[in-house]
Amino acid sequence: MNFFWIVNGKRFKQYLIIIIASFFAALIAFIEAQDLEVFKTKDGDPRAIYKGEEKGKRIALTFDVSWGEKRIHEILDLLEKEKVNDTTFFLSGEWAERHPDIVEKITKNGHEIGSLGYRYKSYTDLENDQIKRDMAKAQQIINEVSGQKPVLLRPPNGQFNKEVLDIAEKLNQTIIQWSINTHDWKNPGAERITEAVLSQAKGGDIVLLHASDSVKQTRDALEKIISELKKDGYTFASVGELIANTDSKTKEIK
Repeated sequence: MNFFWIVNGKRFKQYLIIIIASFFAALIAFIEAQDLEVFKTKDGDPRAIYKGEEKGKRIALTFDVSWGEKRIHEILDLLEKEKVNDTTFFLSGEWAERHPDIVEKITKNGHEIGSLGYRYKSYTDLENDQIKRDMAKAQQIINEVSGQKPVLLRPPNGQFNKEVLDIAEKLNQTIIQWSINTHDWKNPGAERITEAVLSQAKGGDIVLLHASDSVKQTRDALEKIISELKKDGYTFASVGELIANTDSKTKEIK
């Protein structure tokens, strides 16, 4: 009988050691989980970044481009004139393929390039394999045309779900949304576009603008936006610069 208890006592100590070791392993894992990248949830799921750190007066102007070539030249010329050469252009791969000369102008002027997908079709309407092919093709084409492999992705129409987030992460792309939507594609008037930015602007904001030919008032609004923000002490940064090593704000898809 005594031998039985001695054997079981040894087993008990072994179990106790295992339990304690498991506890500390779980504790370490929990602590490490608090330091996950800012675009992931605590469960390890990727998130979409919509704003950078609010410290300092830095703002990212971003432009979506999927068709046309007239408006983008006007906007690029204005940015060059105002010496704002660190914005981010999200290009559809199909558009970049057709306009390598404009893509070269964007990069030559110092702007960052992100992906808008290849054919500019809403990812939430596509099957996973279609999404993956579209993202990968856009990434490849933009890299070939610009010399920049895009690591930032803005889904067409800004629509995405968990599947889109997961596929983007596997392709080493981070989904970027925005904190200020100017609705400039509706052409509501240059004053309203300007007010949409100036009335909300804070450090870390990511501003959504467009440079396709459908926008008729963005250039004029942009001139005043840049002027007024400069007067208020703001500087401009690409999205990549804005979110690098910062506590970027994210949105989680439930």
